[in-house]
Amino acid sequence: MLHIKSNPKESSELQSKLDYVNAYRENRLKIAQEVLENKDLFEELVSICFSPSDKNNHKACWILEFVSYEELTWLQPHLAFFCSNLKFLKDESAIRPIAKVLQLLVKSHYKKDENCISLSRENLQDCIEASFDWLINDVKVATKAYSIRTLYVLGNYYNWIHPELQIILNKDYANHSAAYKAVAKEVLKKIK
Repeated sequence: MLHIKSNPKESSELQSKLDYVNAYRENRLKIAQEVLENKDLFEELVSICFSPSDKNNHKACWILEFVSYEELTWLQPHLAFFCSNLKFLKDESAIRPIAKVLQLLVKSHYKKDENCISLSRENLQDCIEASFDWLINDVKVATKAYSIRTLYVLGNYYNWIHPELQIILNKDYANHSAAYKAVAKEVLKKIK
C-alpha cells in the first residue's frame, strides 16, 4: 500500500507544487514535467490521486494523466493499489483523468510488447467494474467516452462485455450529447 511520506504539519514538495496547479494545460504540463524529471515524486502523486479528502486530489489526477502519456510503465508496481481504489473516486475532476489513464493501461496490457503493462485478473476485474460504473452513473461525457472505449477493448477478451455494452449504449443513446453519441455509434459499429 502506498503512503504519503510527508509530515501532516508541513507540506511536501509535491503538495506545495500542487497547491499552485490550475486547470490551464501548460500549468499542468509544467508540474507533470517536474514529476517526470524526479521519479521519486511519483509514488506520492499516485497516493494523492486516491486520497479523496486531500484538497489536491483532483490536481494530482490531472498530473498523473500527463505523466502516464510519457511513462505509463511507472504505474506497474502500483497497479494493485491503483485498480483497487478506482471505486473510491467520487470527484468528477479526479475521475475523468483517471478514466483516461485506465484506458491507456488496458490498451497497453493487450498490446503485448516489451513496454506493455501487465494487469492481473483482479486488476482487470477492477477496471471492468469501474468502467461500467462510470458509464451508467451520472458523470460527464468525457469520462463516459473513455469508459466506452476501455470496455470495447476489454470486450475483445471477455465475451460478455460487448453484449452488455451494446445494451447500455442503445438504451442511453437518445438521452446523451452529440459527443457521447459519436463515441457510442463508433463502438456499436465495431461490435456488430
